[in-house]
Amino acid sequence: MAQVIWRVLRLACAAQGQPLDQNNKYGQMNTHILHEDFRTAALDSRLSWFNPPSRWRLETRLPALVIEPDAATDFWQRTHYGFCADNGHFLGLELPSDFVVSTQLRLHPVHQYDQAGLMIRGDANCWIKASVEHEPEGRPQLGAVVTNAGYSDWSLQDLPLPDLRLSLRITKRGTDVLVEFSPENCVQWKCMRVARLHWPDRVPLCAGLYACCPKEAGFRVEFDFLHIEVISSPIKST
Repeated sequence: MAQVIWRVLRLACAAQGQPLDQNNKYGQMNTHILHEDFRTAALDSRLSWFNPPSRWRLETRLPALVIEPDAATDFWQRTHYGFCADNGHFLGLELPSDFVVSTQLRLHPVHQYDQAGLMIRGDANCWIKASVEHEPEGRPQLGAVVTNAGYSDWSLQDLPLPDLRLSLRITKRGTDVLVEFSPENCVQWKCMRVARLHWPDRVPLCAGLYACCPKEAGFRVEFDFLHIEVISSPIKST
């Protein structure tokens, strides 16, 4: 019952465009474990790459992590298209428990499907990515891909205010995952997706930033920060 109440409260708040208090509004306490704002010459030592890109750098003058993804990189498993791709670029931190991960980014896309955002990952067959994807003939798309048991599904919606920086946030609680976005610098959060990730709750998974160029190279993304909190006090039923 507590998990149902948590989801209903968060979805209602997101639908109304209200700020969401991650700390204690709904009976949970979070512990801040990482705030990487890319202001120094090296990444936080706890972060590690899965398939590092050929071109990436820390721009301390911005500050930002700048990634220029390699060509023909993607994360996708089987559904509809029939192919498997697990060669995208992912910078993450292993986490043993429930958490909230967030970032702010700006894209400089070139080709269709150029994409970047957040990812939580157990292995090649179990992960979620939330991103902005480029469509040359229309608005950029907010995309959420959920992969369970080696099969991906994909949901899309038009990105409002496409010229602004975008914030993304993923909250994992048990097997439940809430994906949110904000075009207003983390002031108001709106729901992108509610999903279930079939990953054993006691087995750590990784959370962090990702970027891909499924077609050609040339795309650039700037990440302003990576923030991670562990949900250290669960909601209790009454």
